[in-house]
Amino acid sequence: MKFAQTGQALGASYRFGERVGSGAVGEVWTVTSADGRTFAAKVLRPEHADDPSLVERFVRERSVLLGLQDSHIVTVRDMVVEGARLAIVMDYVAGGSLRDAVKVAGPLRPLDAFNVAAEVFDALAFAHSRGVTHRDIKPDNVLLARPWPECGAGDVRVSDFGISDVVGEKIRQTTGLIGTPHYMPPELISQGRSGPPGDVYSTGVLLYELLAGRTPFAGPGTDFSVAYRHVSSRPPRIPVDDAVWNVLDSLLSKDPAQRPTASEAAATLRRLAPRLAGSSPITRTEAPEDFDAVERSATVVRGAFTDEDLAAFASGSPDDHAGKAPELGEADSATIARPIPRREVRPRAEARLEANVATPFWRTRKALLLAGAAALLVVAMVVGFVVLAPSGQQMRPTAEGQVSKQLQDAALPTGLTISREASYEPSSGQIRLTVAYAAQKAPLSGDFLEVIPGLADGEACPAVTWDGASVSRNQASITGLDVECGWKVSGLEVPAGGAAQVTAKVSVSPADQQALDAWLRAGSQATTAATQDPAVKGTAYTVQRLKGVEVRTPARVVTPSPLKITLVPVWAGGADELNPLYVSPASGKPSQMLAAVSGGEKGVRFSDGCGGALAVDSAGLTVTALQITPQCTVRASVGNFTELQSPSFGITSRENS
Repeated sequence: MKFAQTGQALGASYRFGERVGSGAVGEVWTVTSADGRTFAAKVLRPEHADDPSLVERFVRERSVLLGLQDSHIVTVRDMVVEGARLAIVMDYVAGGSLRDAVKVAGPLRPLDAFNVAAEVFDALAFAHSRGVTHRDIKPDNVLLARPWPECGAGDVRVSDFGISDVVGEKIRQTTGLIGTPHYMPPELISQGRSGPPGDVYSTGVLLYELLAGRTPFAGPGTDFSVAYRHVSSRPPRIPVDDAVWNVLDSLLSKDPAQRPTASEAAATLRRLAPRLAGSSPITRTEAPEDFDAVERSATVVRGAFTDEDLAAFASGSPDDHAGKAPELGEADSATIARPIPRREVRPRAEARLEANVATPFWRTRKALLLAGAAALLVVAMVVGFVVLAPSGQQMRPTAEGQVSKQLQDAALPTGLTISREASYEPSSGQIRLTVAYAAQKAPLSGDFLEVIPGLADGEACPAVTWDGASVSRNQASITGLDVECGWKVSGLEVPAGGAAQVTAKVSVSPADQQALDAWLRAGSQATTAATQDPAVKGTAYTVQRLKGVEVRTPARVVTPSPLKITLVPVWAGGADELNPLYVSPASGKPSQMLAAVSGGEKGVRFSDGCGGALAVDSAGLTVTALQITPQCTVRASVGNFTELQSPSFGITSRENS
């Protein structure tokens, strides 16, 4: 059956180009818009269009998916409903997938692997903050703006959020599970559901694969065998530094509650990345001796099974379960969704009457294997409880006899992520605080606010000794931020995709681990509250306070003439027209705000948004109106703000002006 053909119209705005991929949920085509731009369109299978509930959900999700705009997410531009055709139109990413990169390069350098995974976590953090879960993270769904190894910071794009949220609900209602066995979180197998922590787990598997050249649970057997290892087995250790392995171990925790959030994971990876600059790729590691490396499995959909079913599928040979576990065919890079009918689960007594009673069930191979798997799970749960159970008022000592706590904030719109680590040193009676500032796509600089509170509400601000930057007390009369115990951290340069840190010795003595945790959290919350206060005016602490950028142009411009473009900063209290971020054509030195969030003019780029009516100079900073048109827009990129567009304006001739 043909989904489309080259040259055929897709809705009123696009025409099909070439087919670039296919899978069980549909086909991917290039499409050309009316203004000549190239996009990718995922055309869903006709049976989806025949489902009224899915079409309704398709339309309902449109605003959510169109609003899921982040520099690390493949942007959905349009969703077309046309007769028996449903299509999701998105940006075309030309650099190939991470799967292609790994296939060519093999295991990546730890620094490269961490940087790529951090950007995947950035995308997930943004999506999770808007209530969207991906549910199928794997290298095939991570695209690159430039081919490997030319790609760099900011070139990672996560795709297929739209498919998981539009089609995924129908799949979950009819067949229970959706995912890829090699990347499937354990709770999806054991409970039949998964949320944001499942995305974190799958990205942990992806990071493991980037480092090792294989997924942690690759091995022989059915797809259920691979999937069930996520529940019953620990990931084999690979030859990496302890710090790297600890990160992997936390991402791959069996307990979703023990995994970091996506934003916390991104901050941790960026904090550790500088230590890995000199590390070489490890030699591709084979699976353990009782495993043989196999081709990765494609995405599968499974129905409702009992625990006994799962254990039997995982432990038995394919011949033991003919007709029960569906064949998925050769695994390719496409997502495959293959529903199976639900089986009637009869009462145990009725099933036993029809069973072969010559051998008692408890002596069968299936029962012994099930019992063994259950015993292993119980042992793992007991060990996990002993190791991970909270200690109440007891201190949690490190190897040096200290107690410590780590905390990562969510990524800010400018691309800044702040992580904090506090260690109490009983010998000195002080807390050693390390604050790490990490950047995403653009370099960041300027002043940063950090609140160092007392141990309890109402206590005096503690004495603090800083190292690693120029630090002074925050002065409300200058910055406009009236916050107790605030410090202004100056002189930091945070490179794109990198991090910078400062340390402080704080003269407070928490009574226990709980008090240390509360103190660190209070400082983080106070800092966030101060920098996001809508009542604050002015431009202080730009990197922490800037929430958006508006692109302003005149309502009408005469051709041929330069187009005046004003980039207006948007704070928590709204747009600030009195203090523009940048004005083009530029006259004079760029603002300090621009330098703080994008490294200056080098972080600013304009582009034509109306099909050739505008000309942009080679530096991407000056735009000239060339052709008469009633409606035109200009696009802009400013540091981490990469999806900006002006309101519509008209271009007229001098005769008509």
